Amino acid sequence: MSKAGKFIDYNSLDFNTEEGLNRSKALYEHANMRRSVRDFSSEPVPFETIQNIILTAGTAPSGAHKEPWTFCLISNPALKKQIRAAAEKEEYESYHNRMSEKWLKDLAPIGTDWNKPFLEVAPWIIVVFKRAFEYVDGEKWQNYYVNESVGIACGMLIDAIHNAGLVTLTHTPSPMNFLSKLLDRPDNERPYLLLPVGHAADDAKVPDLHRKSFKNLCVRYS
Repeated sequence: MSKAGKFIDYNSLDFNTEEGLNRSKALYEHANMRRSVRDFSSEPVPFETIQNIILTAGTAPSGAHKEPWTFCLISNPALKKQIRAAAEKEEYESYHNRMSEKWLKDLAPIGTDWNKPFLEVAPWIIVVFKRAFEYVDGEKWQNYYVNESVGIACGMLIDAIHNAGLVTLTHTPSPMNFLSKLLDRPDNERPYLLLPVGHAADDAKVPDLHRKSFKNLCVRYS
């Protein structure tokens, strides 16, 4: 058995009860303002802002601390145009031949279709890849709980985007293999999620949706 790793002291934030309560309420109220937005402005967003957002996502916990993710950051207009064309090809096929009537009915209140102009309008696209394994000295080394780890990182990524006053949309054209080819990713990576990132358009609209109440999303055991 290998020796234990190096450990350092943990510095807890350790708020008192009242401050902890106030902070938890403030964070909930802030998070509850987040919406998936499809109407983007082309207004530029500094690279440094996006860099901090991605670094925040990279603080997520992961199985055996393997950090099994790669964030591809795209601002090149020609590449964004290619991504849009490939994504719309798959989405057109999905909306016309792959999705069931029930699926389309569930999507109707959200107002989505196969057209994805935001992939060109938004100043940034982040494509998240999950790393199924690593090559170490020519040998494959397994990563653990990859989907769970990358899912947590994506949640933190979305929250960091919202915290910066920006908007995004979780886009999952299926299949997404075209992203591996367009971005020339290695064979140990699989496309997981695509997120356009930027400012909301001045005339942006979102569906009038409502979230579950606490009693409907939580079962309490006292």
